[in-house]
Amino acid sequence: MEPEDLNDFAHRYTAAWNSGNAASVGAFFAPDGSLFVNGSPAVGRDAITAVAQGFMTAFPDLELTLDGLETKTQSVIYHWTFAGTNTGPEGTGNAVHFSGYEEWTFEDDGLIALSMGHFDNAEYQHQLLYGVNSNKP
Repeated sequence: MEPEDLNDFAHRYTAAWNSGNAASVGAFFAPDGSLFVNGSPAVGRDAITAVAQGFMTAFPDLELTLDGLETKTQSVIYHWTFAGTNTGPEGTGNAVHFSGYEEWTFEDDGLIALSMGHFDNAEYQHQLLYGVNSNKP
Protein backbone atom coordinates (compact mmCIF):
# COMPACT_ATOMS: atom_id res chain seq x y z
CA MET A 1 0.00 0.00 0.00
CA GLU A 2 1.32 3.42 -0.92
CA PRO A 3 2.02 5.80 2.00
CA GLU A 4 -0.82 8.18 1.10
CA ASP A 5 -3.24 5.24 0.78
CA LEU A 6 -2.09 3.85 4.11
CA ASN A 7 -2.52 7.25 5.77
CA ASP A 8 -6.04 7.50 4.33
CA PHE A 9 -6.82 3.95 5.51
CA ALA A 10 -5.65 4.78 9.05
CA HIS A 11 -7.73 7.97 9.17
CA ARG A 12 -10.82 6.10 7.95
CA TYR A 13 -10.19 3.31 10.48
CA THR A 14 -9.93 5.90 13.27
CA ALA A 15 -13.17 7.52 12.08
CA ALA A 16 -14.87 4.12 12.13
CA TRP A 17 -13.95 3.68 15.81
CA ASN A 18 -15.31 7.15 16.53
CA SER A 19 -18.52 6.60 14.56
CA GLY A 20 -20.36 4.50 17.13
CA ASN A 21 -20.99 1.94 14.37
CA ALA A 22 -19.08 -1.20 15.33
CA ALA A 23 -19.73 -2.91 11.98
CA SER A 24 -17.80 -0.11 10.28
CA VAL A 25 -14.72 -1.18 12.27
CA GLY A 26 -15.23 -4.82 11.26
CA ALA A 27 -15.41 -3.79 7.60
CA PHE A 28 -11.71 -2.89 7.64
CA PHE A 29 -10.85 -6.56 8.21
CA ALA A 30 -10.77 -9.47 5.80
CA PRO A 31 -13.79 -11.76 6.30
CA ASP A 32 -11.60 -14.22 8.22
CA GLY A 33 -9.32 -11.52 9.67
CA SER A 34 -8.20 -11.49 13.29
CA LEU A 35 -7.94 -8.81 15.95
CA PHE A 36 -5.96 -9.61 19.08
CA VAL A 37 -6.38 -7.23 22.03
CA ASN A 38 -3.53 -7.86 24.48
CA GLY A 39 -3.48 -11.49 23.36
CA SER A 40 -7.25 -12.16 23.32
CA PRO A 41 -8.34 -13.15 19.80
CA ALA A 42 -11.40 -12.13 17.84
CA VAL A 43 -11.53 -14.04 14.55
CA GLY A 44 -13.84 -13.01 11.72
CA ARG A 45 -15.74 -9.79 11.13
CA ASP A 46 -18.60 -10.67 13.50
CA ALA A 47 -16.20 -11.28 16.41
CA ILE A 48 -14.21 -8.12 15.60
CA THR A 49 -17.45 -6.13 15.41
CA ALA A 50 -18.40 -7.52 18.84
CA VAL A 51 -15.08 -6.34 20.34
CA ALA A 52 -15.57 -2.86 18.89
CA GLN A 53 -19.17 -2.81 20.13
CA GLY A 54 -17.99 -3.74 23.62
CA PHE A 55 -15.76 -0.68 23.78
CA MET A 56 -18.41 1.54 22.17
CA THR A 57 -21.04 0.40 24.68
CA ALA A 58 -18.76 0.77 27.69
CA PHE A 59 -17.53 4.19 26.50
CA PRO A 60 -20.36 6.00 24.67
CA ASP A 61 -18.12 9.07 24.32
CA LEU A 62 -15.18 7.03 22.99
CA GLU A 63 -12.62 9.12 21.14
CA LEU A 64 -9.78 7.39 19.35
CA THR A 65 -6.92 9.51 18.04
CA LEU A 66 -4.43 8.45 15.40
CA ASP A 67 -0.98 9.20 16.84
CA GLY A 68 1.08 7.94 13.93
CA LEU A 69 2.01 5.15 11.57
CA GLU A 70 5.21 3.18 11.36
CA THR A 71 5.93 1.04 8.30
CA LYS A 72 7.79 -2.22 8.82
CA THR A 73 8.90 -4.73 6.19
CA GLN A 74 5.84 -6.97 6.51
CA SER A 75 3.49 -4.88 8.66
CA VAL A 76 2.34 -1.42 9.71
CA ILE A 77 2.20 -0.14 13.29
CA TYR A 78 -0.87 2.03 13.98
CA HIS A 79 -0.28 4.12 17.12
CA TRP A 80 -3.41 5.43 18.86
CA THR A 81 -4.75 7.11 21.99
CA PHE A 82 -8.09 6.10 23.50
CA ALA A 83 -10.15 8.46 25.66
CA GLY A 84 -13.62 8.09 27.09
CA THR A 85 -15.79 7.80 30.16
CA ASN A 86 -16.96 4.39 31.32
CA THR A 87 -20.66 5.29 31.54
CA GLY A 88 -22.04 2.22 29.74
CA PRO A 89 -24.00 -0.50 31.55
CA GLU A 90 -22.38 -1.31 34.90
CA GLY A 91 -19.73 1.34 34.14
CA THR A 92 -17.60 2.94 36.82
CA GLY A 93 -18.27 6.47 35.62
CA ASN A 94 -14.53 7.07 35.47
CA ALA A 95 -12.61 8.58 32.57
CA VAL A 96 -9.75 6.77 30.88
CA HIS A 97 -6.99 8.07 28.65
CA PHE A 98 -4.33 5.62 27.45
CA SER A 99 -2.25 4.87 24.40
CA GLY A 100 -1.43 1.72 22.53
CA TYR A 101 -0.85 0.34 19.08
CA GLU A 102 -1.97 -2.27 16.59
CA GLU A 103 0.42 -4.09 14.31
CA TRP A 104 -1.39 -4.68 11.03
CA THR A 105 -0.72 -7.30 8.38
CA PHE A 106 -2.74 -6.85 5.20
CA GLU A 107 -4.41 -9.16 2.69
CA ASP A 108 -3.72 -8.56 -1.00
CA ASP A 109 -7.10 -6.80 -1.25
CA GLY A 110 -5.97 -4.08 1.19
CA LEU A 111 -8.00 -5.30 4.19
CA ILE A 112 -6.47 -6.20 7.55
CA ALA A 113 -5.68 -9.91 7.83
CA LEU A 114 -4.22 -9.66 11.33
CA SER A 115 -4.11 -6.89 13.91
CA MET A 116 -2.08 -7.43 17.05
CA GLY A 117 -3.31 -4.79 19.51
CA HIS A 118 -1.40 -3.82 22.65
CA PHE A 119 -1.91 -1.41 25.55
CA ASP A 120 -0.99 -1.28 29.23
CA ASN A 121 -3.86 -3.29 30.73
CA ALA A 122 -2.81 -2.59 34.33
CA GLU A 123 -2.99 1.15 33.70
CA TYR A 124 -6.33 0.75 31.90
CA GLN A 125 -7.78 -1.23 34.83
CA HIS A 126 -6.48 1.36 37.30
CA GLN A 127 -8.12 4.16 35.33
CA LEU A 128 -11.40 2.25 35.16
CA LEU A 129 -11.42 1.94 38.96
CA TYR A 130 -10.00 5.31 39.97
CA GLY A 131 -10.11 7.61 36.94
CA VAL A 132 -7.47 8.96 34.65
CA ASN A 133 -5.99 11.56 37.02
CA SER A 134 -5.80 9.50 40.21
CA ASN A 135 -2.67 8.54 42.09
CA LYS A 136 -1.86 4.88 42.37
CA PRO A 137 -2.98 3.41 45.71
